[in-house]
Amino acid sequence: MESATILSLGDARKETSFCGERDRARCGRGIVSAVLSTRCRSFLVDPAQESLHRDTARSLALIDLDGCASDTRIAAMPPFPVIGFGNRDHPLAATLDVLLESPMAAEQLIEHIERAPHAAAVTVQLLRTIEGIDLQRALTVESLAYGLLQGSSEYAAWLAKSRAPTPSAHAGKVRIERCDAELRVVLDRPTARNAIDRAMRDGLYEAFTVAANDSTIRTLRLRAVGKVFSAGGDLTEFGTTKDPATAHGIRCATLPAMALVQRVAVLDVHVQGPCVGAGLEIAAFAPRLTASRDAWFQLPELAMGLLPGAGGCVSVPRRIGRQRAASMMLSGQRIDAPTALAWGLIDAIEDEPAVD
Repeated sequence: MESATILSLGDARKETSFCGERDRARCGRGIVSAVLSTRCRSFLVDPAQESLHRDTARSLALIDLDGCASDTRIAAMPPFPVIGFGNRDHPLAATLDVLLESPMAAEQLIEHIERAPHAAAVTVQLLRTIEGIDLQRALTVESLAYGLLQGSSEYAAWLAKSRAPTPSAHAGKVRIERCDAELRVVLDRPTARNAIDRAMRDGLYEAFTVAANDSTIRTLRLRAVGKVFSAGGDLTEFGTTKDPATAHGIRCATLPAMALVQRVAVLDVHVQGPCVGAGLEIAAFAPRLTASRDAWFQLPELAMGLLPGAGGCVSVPRRIGRQRAASMMLSGQRIDAPTALAWGLIDAIEDEPAVD
């Protein structure tokens, strides 16, 4: 059965305005003004301050672009998130880590960053560093940054206080089927919301390696069973490899994205329901990514003292840009399908028959 397109990217841009003239107050200064007299005010900085990049006491900085002269520049970006609001056309705007827009808000970003300031700092520094470099090298740098955070006190604190779910009695499964020039790959662990465990990671790596080594495969079709595309990485496996350097070596040898990038051009993905963490990180590599109308998207790793480590720091910015990717990572906020469509995270909202 052919899918029925409900909304296309062009339609969404006509129907939804993000920081257009009529939304200027809501998406620019309006997002911050209500709290400037309280919490946000203490984070306001003068971007022309020469010592900003040496200010190690800060966890983040806010910049009012409406209050900056047109020739204002930052001499050197500091090692923490720099968030702008106001005039999005200011020459300085493209330099910053985040430009505030709906549905994100300054207060939420501040709260999440202050809970894990080291992870937030590493996240934005990584995104700045890998912007524009080739996929394979970017994945390696992402893994190194992820490994750094695996040895951090913030991650250790999350592990110590988190109540990991009881491990599932059944390992996850990835179904792989060849049909002419199409390789069909299905996440099949609906009872665990398609949380990606070691067995599923290995299954995805195997499938993507097959595609990488077989040029006759013209389409790599990734789908999932059930009402949830993927709840992300299986939390019961977090912290099982104690040495960050060893974990980095494992990722370099088995991370599905490492194999996928060799044939990423043939990937076609459709998601339904929640698409979280590692599930989104893999899906975002696809040149063609569609979603059901009930889909929503989230990168929650900062709350764990981590950053997206399944390729998301590479894949998501290439779809929605570095600043919106940083906004999702630093806030941990969910975005719905219409927002994802307007941002370019997905290409269309479509109905598609459920996978059995």
